[in-house]
Amino acid sequence: MSSVKPISSLLSLLPQEGERVLRICNACRYCEGFCAVFPALERRFNFSEQDVNYLANLCHDCGECYYACQYAPPHEFALNLPRTLAHLRRETYQQYAWPSFLAALFRRTGLALVLSALLVPALFVLLTFLFSGPAVVFSSHSVAAGSFYQVVSHEAMTASFGVVGVFVLIALGIGFARFWRETGESWSAFLKPSVLAQALGDTLRLRYLAGPGEGCAYPDELPSQARRWFHHLTFYGFLLCFAATTVAAIYHNVFAWEAPYPLRSVPVVLGSLGGVGLLVGPVGLLWLKRARNPELSDRGQTGLDVTFLALLLGISLTGFLLLALRETAAMGLTLAVHLGLVMGLFLTLPYGKFVHAVYRFAALARNAIEKQRPSPEQRRE
Repeated sequence: MSSVKPISSLLSLLPQEGERVLRICNACRYCEGFCAVFPALERRFNFSEQDVNYLANLCHDCGECYYACQYAPPHEFALNLPRTLAHLRRETYQQYAWPSFLAALFRRTGLALVLSALLVPALFVLLTFLFSGPAVVFSSHSVAAGSFYQVVSHEAMTASFGVVGVFVLIALGIGFARFWRETGESWSAFLKPSVLAQALGDTLRLRYLAGPGEGCAYPDELPSQARRWFHHLTFYGFLLCFAATTVAAIYHNVFAWEAPYPLRSVPVVLGSLGGVGLLVGPVGLLWLKRARNPELSDRGQTGLDVTFLALLLGISLTGFLLLALRETAAMGLTLAVHLGLVMGLFLTLPYGKFVHAVYRFAALARNAIEKQRPSPEQRRE
């Protein structure tokens, strides 16, 4: 009988299990062309806990290595690299989170879902009713400049989202700094133009979601580019919506042009294009996640994934509703719900699925640094 314990019994010893799995992979090296993880582990003879955490966040969870692995279950080694690294990633999210007491949200994903998707928008709507009054909220408004601010004042929007935005940036920045400090790499190495260019290029192209070339083994063992394209739509949809908000802020603060803006204005066009991405992308990713082999996933992350995608989808839907209903009596309530969902997303960015982008970028930057150095075999020569 095998003496190797199943992964589920080793969750309390995740770093050790990660080291065991990576040692087997490093000895085999069959998957070295699949993604950045395998060349990175081949640059090591030993695996510290810090190395394991770094490699877990470098993994893009494509699943190709599992289906190619000769040591996957039912082999006695019970090698399941995607699931092991997924478990480790969630542990690192908690480890680097700031402030530390909020790290529990990574485990209480049901609570995070309720807080972000239900409680925060509901509280925002309630405060809108209290400060503006039902008569204003349910009144018909023209598309004249400033009509949005009759429902929620510009000062209230700026103050609430400004405070939350600063907090989120600080929390994400401290998490990034904690991750980077643990890698042992210097900040000067991170800031090298060649390193930043490589990491940004890999991020913007979603290079490692292409698998070995034909796509990920996602949601099943057949290669597919579907996840990469849905991820592209979500990622660039998010960026376009952020760009729309930035342009709108410039319009208001520099040119004194108040929202709502004409349908052909830059903020509306950018927001609409981004909204389409945030409709199609999250729906596609949710569909793929539902169809994926559950043996490759960390079930504890399901709530994180669904919460994030559902919020993006809700923000996009209410954004288009706001555009369609902005001259009706439903505009006020729609605006409050839309802003509430955005606030819920903002508040959970440092404690939800979004953090994977922060740590994955850091891992890609470290990977770029390591690729510029001689390999262990070259150093021995």
